[in-house]
Amino acid sequence: MLAAALIMASCEKPAIEAEAPAFDVVAEKSTYKAGEVVKFMITGGEAQSIAFYSGELLKDYASRTGRVADVAGAGATLQFTSSVQLGTQTNQVSLLASTNFNGDYGSVAKLKAATWVDITNRFNLGTGTAFLASKTVDISDLLVAGKPIYFAFRYNTRKQATNGLARQWFIQTFTLNSKKLLDNSLTLTIADQAGTGFRIVDDLKDKAPALSSVTATRLTLQGNTYLHAGLPQFNPANPIFDPKNGIYDPQDPAYQPTAVFKPFVPFDPASPNNDPESEHWAVSKAISIDKIDLGPDWSTAIKGLTNPALTEYRYTYLKPGTYTATFVAANGNIDQQKVVTKDISITITP
Repeated sequence: MLAAALIMASCEKPAIEAEAPAFDVVAEKSTYKAGEVVKFMITGGEAQSIAFYSGELLKDYASRTGRVADVAGAGATLQFTSSVQLGTQTNQVSLLASTNFNGDYGSVAKLKAATWVDITNRFNLGTGTAFLASKTVDISDLLVAGKPIYFAFRYNTRKQATNGLARQWFIQTFTLNSKKLLDNSLTLTIADQAGTGFRIVDDLKDKAPALSSVTATRLTLQGNTYLHAGLPQFNPANPIFDPKNGIYDPQDPAYQPTAVFKPFVPFDPASPNNDPESEHWAVSKAISIDKIDLGPDWSTAIKGLTNPALTEYRYTYLKPGTYTATFVAANGNIDQQKVVTKDISITITP
């Protein structure tokens, strides 16, 4: 075993040492006017890669590993768009908010154990197939310092035989923004449609499941299917109940890969799940309203491996201030990478 280990060790290739870039940058001068082109002179510009951080907001080397905005106490606004189609039932959807929900999505009863504030009447809801903007609403009064907030769309289905079919609602562009602006100019989004993390809570999912669903861009709200003897699934003559139907045969031109044969089951008029009254919710994840993770600041790649050597780089700052421009040069190989950074202080006057 020792001999084998020595043989293997002797076969290992030594790491190839990467050569650190002989890299430097200076500015033509230290002070410029806003809108004036800043000229940086580069030596060692043959480095394999060079990246540039201007030092501006969201382009700062010091925040390359992440930036967190403190928005505690700033308040927030909420907006979304919605549309509705199919069916005839009214007043099926309401929007609620809670700051004491414990995060247990196990049942509707567990949701109701929390305190939920109905805020439906603060917003405009869709009236047809065209998406309608809810308007931007200040919800600062709902926020509690140090506590997350939850949002929920509650959907009620009344008996469809006597109240008409349940309607299908679409919710899009659900956006919670802080009232604080980053650098007094950029909107700070606390949560967007995808980041809100809605999930469906449906107590009848195994008996009379709602047709609601969630994607990254849309929340669909719809009640369960109203079962009655007139539906095609209760017609024994329906071709889908013929095991010889071409949709089940891979050799048939009519074959449908997703089609799965199921034997006919007659309609049961006594089933309580044909037309139940039901309630289900689409509930968000816990949304923190004190801090916003903006992710890392990003550089601009100004040279790659196949690009010619750089001797200068030009950049224009539009706002007065003092900036730390950072250049990052790197050489590397399969074994390692050597990096050199250069900081240059630039003052921009009006």
